[in-house]
Amino acid sequence: MAPVSKADKKTAADAAAWMFNVVTSVGIIIVNKALMATYGYSFATTLTGLHFAFTTFMTIVLRCLGYIQPSHLPFAELLRFILFANFSIVGMNVSLMWNSVGFYQIAKLSMIPVSCLLEMVLDKIRYSRDTKLSIGLVLVGVGVCTVTDVSVNSKGFLAAFIAVWSTSLQQYYVHYLQRKYSLSSFNLLGHTAPAQAATLLVVGPFLDYWLTEKRVDMYDYNLVSVLFITLSCTIAIGTNLSQFICIGRFTAVSFQVLGHMKTILVLVMGFFFFGREGLNLHVVIGMVIAVLGMIWYGNASSKPGGKERRSYSLPTTRQQKLGAAPDSDDNEDKA
Repeated sequence: MAPVSKADKKTAADAAAWMFNVVTSVGIIIVNKALMATYGYSFATTLTGLHFAFTTFMTIVLRCLGYIQPSHLPFAELLRFILFANFSIVGMNVSLMWNSVGFYQIAKLSMIPVSCLLEMVLDKIRYSRDTKLSIGLVLVGVGVCTVTDVSVNSKGFLAAFIAVWSTSLQQYYVHYLQRKYSLSSFNLLGHTAPAQAATLLVVGPFLDYWLTEKRVDMYDYNLVSVLFITLSCTIAIGTNLSQFICIGRFTAVSFQVLGHMKTILVLVMGFFFFGREGLNLHVVIGMVIAVLGMIWYGNASSKPGGKERRSYSLPTTRQQKLGAAPDSDDNEDKA
C-alpha cells in the first residue's frame, strides 16, 4: 500500500474541517430554531454570550490538561477583535429586526465581495477571472434561493452596513491573528472567548429587552428548555472552534463562499422537517446554481493564479513561550 502523501493528508484534513463546521452549524441552527420557535426563548444575544461562556470553559479545561500551549496576543489586538465580533453579533440581530428578510439575506450575501475587498487591499490578494465569476455564480444561486421580499429603510440600512463590515473584519482578523502570532484555533479561542462571553452576557440582556421587550430573567425556565439551551451551548463549542479552524486553514472569502453550503442544507432539511412549503422550483434552481458555483470556485481558486498573494508576506511575531503552530499549513505565496 502506497504511503499517503502530504497533499492527500492536507486534503483530508481540509475536508474534515469543513464537515465539522457544516455539521455543527446546521445542528445549532436547528436546535436554536426549536428553542426560539417552540419554547419562546428569543434572547439571541444572551444565548450567544452563553455559547462563548461554554467555549471559555472548554478552553480552560484543555489548557489544564496541557492541550493548549501558552501563547501571547497583545491586548490592543484582542480589543479590536472583540469590537468587530460583538458589533457583528449585535448588528446582525438589529438588522434582522429592522429589515425585511429579503434585504437581510442580501446583506449577508454582500459579505463575500466585502471580504474580497479586504483581502485585495490588506493582503494584496489577486483573483483570477474564473474565481471572480464563480463567486458571482454562488451569489446569484444563493440569492435566488433566499431573497424574496426586499424593503429597506435608513436605520435598517445602517444596521446592515455595520453588520456586514464588522462580520467581514472579524472573519478577516481570525485569519490575520492566527498567521501573525502563530496561534492555533484553540489558542485564539482561549484569548477571545472569555472576553466575548463577559461583554455579551453584560450587554445581551439589555439588548434583548430592547429588541423583544422581554426580560431574560423573567423567562419561564423548565427542564426541557434548559436542556435545549445546554445542547445549543454544547454544539456552539464545535461551531466556534470549527469556524476558527476553517478560516485559519483557508481565508474569510473561502469560508463565506463554501459556507453557503450550510444555507442550502438548512433549506433542504427544512423541506424534510416542515413540509414542501419552503421548497419550490425557483429555490431548487437556486440551489443547483449555488452548488455549481461552489464547485467552480473550489476548482478555480486552487489552480495556479486562481488566488494569489502578490509579493507580500505577513509579518510574524515570536511567541514569548511555547507557541502553537497555526492550523493552516498553506504555502505563504498562496491564499
